[in-house]
Amino acid sequence: MNKTLQFSITIRAPREIVWERVTEKRYFDEWTSAFMPGSTFEGSWNTGDAIRFLAPDGSGMSSIIETSRRPEFVSIRHVGEIKDGVEDRDSEQVRRWAPAYENYTLTEVDGATEFVVDVDVTPEYEQFMRDAWPAALAKLKELSERSGAA
Repeated sequence: MNKTLQFSITIRAPREIVWERVTEKRYFDEWTSAFMPGSTFEGSWNTGDAIRFLAPDGSGMSSIIETSRRPEFVSIRHVGEIKDGVEDRDSEQVRRWAPAYENYTLTEVDGATEFVVDVDVTPEYEQFMRDAWPAALAKLKELSERSGAA
């Protein structure tokens, strides 16, 4: 059974800058290293696009961008796992949690951006997400603010 966790951070930068830091590969790879060093993605962030979130060994998540409204909201629908280069959307293991959503909401507040993440997790990944998301958001904040955007 999935549970939805929420994390948020205020970033002293316009939301266009924060959106760019979230979705451009060179920045994404840096802030998501909090989950696993070497993490990356393949694909793009437009509504309906397929996107794969990958660990250095090629394992990861197969996903679809459910909704993308630059620079205010993106909804990622995770639909499968990737192991040994093979995408699995149909096994019983995947059907237990899929689909799972990861939503990012960016709201401008007094010249800053409130970045809110709502993420569906299974019990076995809940503590990992509780530990990793705050670290990832701190990296995203640092990347966004050091750009001279504030």
